[in-house]
Amino acid sequence: MALLEATGIILSFRGVNALSDVSISVDAGTIHAIVGPNGAGKTSLLNCISGVYKPQRGKVQFDGKDISRLGPSERTALGIARTFQNIALFRGMTVLDNLLIGRHLHQKIGVLGGGIYVGPGQREEIAHREVVEDVIDFLEIQHIRKKVVGTLAYGLQKRVELARALALEPKLLLLDEPMAGMNAEEKEDMARFVLEIHEERGTTMVMIEHDMGVVMELSNRITVLNFGERIAVGPPEEIQRNREVQDAYLGVQHDLEVDR
Repeated sequence: MALLEATGIILSFRGVNALSDVSISVDAGTIHAIVGPNGAGKTSLLNCISGVYKPQRGKVQFDGKDISRLGPSERTALGIARTFQNIALFRGMTVLDNLLIGRHLHQKIGVLGGGIYVGPGQREEIAHREVVEDVIDFLEIQHIRKKVVGTLAYGLQKRVELARALALEPKLLLLDEPMAGMNAEEKEDMARFVLEIHEERGTTMVMIEHDMGVVMELSNRITVLNFGERIAVGPPEEIQRNREVQDAYLGVQHDLEVDR
C-alpha cells in the first residue's frame, strides 16, 4: 500500500520547468531511491513532497490524506522528516540540544509548565530525553553527545542531522544525498545505518543518492529523473538494464557499472 503518492507534479521557476508532470509512489516499509544527473530535479521533487516548494500543478497524498496545501511544519507533524543536501543544524549548539529540538512537535506541556520542571513538565522532558538517548545509541554518537556541532567533522555532522530527523519518530524519512562528500569509511557507516533504520525500525524512506552502488544495494525501488522528467521507475535490477537510464548517466556506453 502506498504511504506517499505524488502525481502530476509540475514545478517551474520563471517559465523554466524544474519538474514536468512527475509522479512517484512510495510503498510503506520500503526504501525508494530517486536518482538522475545533476539538475534532473531530484531535490525539487523532495522539496515538493516536504512542502518547501508549492508546485503549480499536481497532488501530494500522504498516508491517505491530501497534503498538497499543507506547509512544511504541518507535514512534519503528520510524520514526514528530512535531512538536507547542505547540512542544516544549529552549529553553536550541542549534539544533544540539536536532537532535543527534533522532539518539539511531540511536546504537550507549554512554556510555563516546561520551565517549572516539576510534575508533568519533568516527566515529559525525561520521556523526550529517553527517546533522544535511544537515537544517540542507535547511531553510535555517544562520544559526541555533548560536543558543539560546529566543531565536528563533516561526516559526523551528517550523522547528527540523521539523528535529529529520527528523533521526530517519522513515518516517512526523506534523505537528500545523505552520503555526499563522505570518505569510503563514512559512506559505509551511513549505508549501514540507513539499512538498520529500515530493517529494525520499519521506517519508509525516500533517498536521493548519486552513488549507484549504494542505490542498487539499499533500495527496493528506483525512480529516475532527467531534465525534470521521469524516464524510468522500477526495481534496481530493471533500472540497471534500462537503456535510457544508461544513456542519461553514461552517454553512449550501455553497461551500467555497479561498484559492489
